[in-house]
Amino acid sequence: MHSLNLGILAHVDAGKTSLTERLLHAAGVTDEIGSVDAGSTRTDTLALERRRGITIKSAVVSFPLDTVTVNLIDTPGHPDFIAEVERVLGVLDGAVLVVSAVEGVQAQTRVLMRTLRRLRIPTLVLVNKIDRRGARCSAVLDEMARRLAVPLVAMGTAAASGTPAARFVPGLAESALDVLAESALDVLADHDDALLSAYVDGRVTRRRLRAALARQTRRALVHPVYFGSAVTGAGVPELIDGIERLLPPAGGDPDGPLSGTVFKVERGPAGEKIAYARLFSGTLRVRDRVPVGAGREEGRVTALTVFDRGADTRQDGVAAGRIARVWGLGGVRIGDALGAPGRAQEHHFAPPTLETVVVPGPHADRRSLHLALAQLAEQDPLIGVRHDEVRGETSVSLYGEVQKEVVQATLAEEYGLDVTFRETTTLCVERLVGTGHAVEFNKKGGNPFLATVGLRADPAPPGAGVEFRLEVELGSMPYAFFKAVEDTVRETLRQGLRGWQVPDCAVTLTHCGYSPRQSHAHQGFDKSMSSTGYDFRGLTPLVLAEALRRAGTVVHEPMHRFRLTAPADALGALLPVLARLRAVPEDTGADGGVCVLRGAVPAARVHELEQRLPGLTRGEGELETAFDHYAPVTRPPVPERPRTDHNPLDRKEYLLRTTRRVGD
Repeated sequence: MHSLNLGILAHVDAGKTSLTERLLHAAGVTDEIGSVDAGSTRTDTLALERRRGITIKSAVVSFPLDTVTVNLIDTPGHPDFIAEVERVLGVLDGAVLVVSAVEGVQAQTRVLMRTLRRLRIPTLVLVNKIDRRGARCSAVLDEMARRLAVPLVAMGTAAASGTPAARFVPGLAESALDVLAESALDVLADHDDALLSAYVDGRVTRRRLRAALARQTRRALVHPVYFGSAVTGAGVPELIDGIERLLPPAGGDPDGPLSGTVFKVERGPAGEKIAYARLFSGTLRVRDRVPVGAGREEGRVTALTVFDRGADTRQDGVAAGRIARVWGLGGVRIGDALGAPGRAQEHHFAPPTLETVVVPGPHADRRSLHLALAQLAEQDPLIGVRHDEVRGETSVSLYGEVQKEVVQATLAEEYGLDVTFRETTTLCVERLVGTGHAVEFNKKGGNPFLATVGLRADPAPPGAGVEFRLEVELGSMPYAFFKAVEDTVRETLRQGLRGWQVPDCAVTLTHCGYSPRQSHAHQGFDKSMSSTGYDFRGLTPLVLAEALRRAGTVVHEPMHRFRLTAPADALGALLPVLARLRAVPEDTGADGGVCVLRGAVPAARVHELEQRLPGLTRGEGELETAFDHYAPVTRPPVPERPRTDHNPLDRKEYLLRTTRRVGD
């Protein structure tokens, strides 16, 4: 039987986890349907998830259909946990995007659909909660077509919406074409000239229409839309039929070379690492020695389980297309490739834009806190644990205040650590203004390191990342010295001239040199006369800091796109506040007594805008925001970030603290 790795995605509270429970029940995996409110769902296993009623960690559960076994991945809907969604996207064969029939298209809905389209992941849409008072099914369908701007095919209509008797009325089932089929034909013909020609000649049947729908859905060209209720089960059988017929099964050759991706890491009861991996090719077996990650370190698989009918089942081997839990890979990290490098772990969403300092309580052990945060970073690398050795402080990167509360509760409940946090601050970045070049020569100009390093720093487009280049011969010095320079360049760029990360630039090694292994007569190797990796690790920050100084950097702050809906008569009170918060409305529209503002606002001001909006709009205002880009900081004071290292910008202080260590 084929496998299908299916993601369930949605804005928070759209009914995503309830849909998962309904699917498990419909497939016969569970006898009772779990409730989010009662904390009895199968996928929300953390005590914190059940208490809060939200999904925090992605979870995998399996159920069989007639022709395919579905590995369903339930993902968080709250934007603070978007990193969990990001890691899942690379292992999916298809997705179901859940939209509330009451709330309609929300901020996270648009972010998710844009990403699914960009990655060309075949996606079905379920308009959920059609039984709730205020459900507006036809309006939400129109809203999705307008605001998501994607090709949609309605698979039926909702009857008696807004009542407990609401039900889904399927379309595209009989031989004759009706209004619904005509609408589907309009969408499908845009991508199929043969279908358009058949329509002109009067040769289109529903059977041909359904075949075209399946082809185009599997190519992520169109998105079928269902209406239903996860609570009552309305529309769920039809959605299950669509999952089975319209989404592509997992591919991969079980006899090919091993290739897989780790998308989740957790700790077992004994503290052991457990990796969740999707296999794209080959077969993974117990006792196999597997190359892991970019460093290609080998790990030995000690145990494997797969997901089967809602439970874990031990297996001796797992073939391509499946998702497995893997034991024995001690050094594994999220995003690592197993076996042959496969799909690269890409960043599909914005990085965290907030940061806060973790303050240990009076009885919290700092060493235990560092260990606990390191383990949390294994599960979520984007929290970016940052230790300031100079001030003895530890900070973490965040997406929002809810995530901060979850980190605090996790440290208390799972590690017994009482912590608080300082006020959340915004994470800026630095971008190069021009090109800068610097060089330090071995044994010249007060250079205390036995090394020659020359570096040129050039600007790169946003999102390009850091590229390390060579303008010297690779054989001109030992490879270990080149590696020491590159690694130190990447480490140094975490703090630019004002302490912020420099995420996008090209750094070129223009000069290099070293002192070969030497010794006094009749004596062993003498490090005081010979270059070591320490020399290159010590000199590189000095050279790169000078190159950055000559290039110049500008601090950029994160900006959010916003969409603000408010009563038209509140506009006069809103605009001055938006101006004070440095929000820039770019588009204003009106619909009856409601105005809609769209524009950009600094991320640092979003929380204040959320707090002030109800008072300015009599509680009728609605605000949607999402990260969009980084913009130069043009108003003083330019924010600076305290450095956590020995500052290479201060040559004298840096050299005093960075002394040559015999025996390194």
